[in-house]
Amino acid sequence: MTGVTFVRKIAARPSIVFDALTTPEGLRNWMGPDAGPVLIAESDVRVGGAFRVRFRMLDNSEHECFGTYLEIAKPERLVMTWHWKDGEDPGESRVEVTLRPIPKGTELTFTHALLANEGTRASHEHGWTGALDKLERLFAGASSWAN
Repeated sequence: MTGVTFVRKIAARPSIVFDALTTPEGLRNWMGPDAGPVLIAESDVRVGGAFRVRFRMLDNSEHECFGTYLEIAKPERLVMTWHWKDGEDPGESRVEVTLRPIPKGTELTFTHALLANEGTRASHEHGWTGALDKLERLFAGASSWAN
C-alpha cells in the first residue's frame, strides 16, 4: 500500500477551510482535478456520516467518490474512508486532513493513504494536485481570514 501527502498554505482561517472541505457548497468549489463542474456534493458531517461527490472533467469523463467520516475534530482534523464508484480504483483508501493556524491563514496537510499500487498513487497525486490548487485559489486574495 502506498499514499500521497501534500502541504498547502490556504489564505483563510482553519474553520473556513474546514467548511470548504466538508459542506456541499464548499466541495462544489474545488473538487475535481480540472475546471470541470461538480455535479453532486453531499455530506453528513458526523462520525459515521457519509459523503459523496461526482464531478465531470473537461474531457467529459465523470467520476464519483464516496466514503464515511471516521474522525471529525473541527477545525483541526478530518479523517474519512475513500472509495470510487464503478471500480475506478479497487478497495478502500483513507484521507486524513490536518489544519493548523498560521499567521496568514491555515497550513493544510492532506494525506491519501492505503492506495492500492503505484499507478493508483500517481493518479491520485495528479488529481489531488489539481483539486488542492483550486482550493488554494478559492481563497487567494480574499479577505477570508477576517471572516
